[in-house]
Amino acid sequence: MNCKITRNAAKVLRLELDKPENAELTLKVFVTHSHGDHAHYGMDLAKPTEQDEVVTTDKDIDVILTKDDSFLDGVKIDYLYFPQEGFVITNPSKGNHGDH
Repeated sequence: MNCKITRNAAKVLRLELDKPENAELTLKVFVTHSHGDHAHYGMDLAKPTEQDEVVTTDKDIDVILTKDDSFLDGVKIDYLYFPQEGFVITNPSKGNHGDH
């Protein structure tokens, strides 16, 4: 499984992950719901379970993904400043390029 984090997202995530209260936690990306051939995503800070796989990204941020969930393999985390500031999670490998 793999996960891509953009430079903008990594900067914002690193600020949160470096807080002392989050020292034992890892970023987790999950499917909030899926329909048809695509899914919608959420994220949180958590500890991995037996159902999870921890993936190391090229930004040196580990991400927890649920094993064998094809909607999570290839997920991309971005942080946009315009038109609305916030995280955007998509999976380009599944043809999911944003909300509809």
